[in-house]
Amino acid sequence: MANFSFDIVSEVDMQEVDNAINQAKKELVQRYDFKGSKSSIEFDRSEKKLTLIGDDDFKLRALRDILAGRLAKRGVSFKFLTFKEPEKAFEGTLRQQVEIVSGIDKEKARDLNKIIKELGLKVQTQIEGEKIRVISAKKDDLQTVIAHLRSIDFPLPLSFCNYR
Repeated sequence: MANFSFDIVSEVDMQEVDNAINQAKKELVQRYDFKGSKSSIEFDRSEKKLTLIGDDDFKLRALRDILAGRLAKRGVSFKFLTFKEPEKAFEGTLRQQVEIVSGIDKEKARDLNKIIKELGLKVQTQIEGEKIRVISAKKDDLQTVIAHLRSIDFPLPLSFCNYR
């Protein structure tokens, strides 16, 4: 009897993130409320980090909103971003570090594993690095798992690949 499987992954498309950030920078330059402001968005692609700089808390929130809108238009989930606490920077501005998280860490993998086991289906899960493989003899069970995981609000954006 053949076994079917799929992988659960959480990977960000860095090119789409790059495009969204470039669009956000263009909007920042054009917006009237940011004229004469020291606000900026900097992106370090190799380290997967963003730096938001705003004149005050209001401008920093506006930067986050611009970024969220641009990411949503490019199809990138806001859940990929982890915001650090804003800190004081030069000349009274605020700086906020933002990390782009991809991959499923061990703790979140265990949480997913537990959620899948609670369904009571005849499926096996294997944690393989930053992804989880789900195996079953029935395709219907796999589709039930995918449907359930899509219906819950998990803290990571999940995608499903290698469906065999």
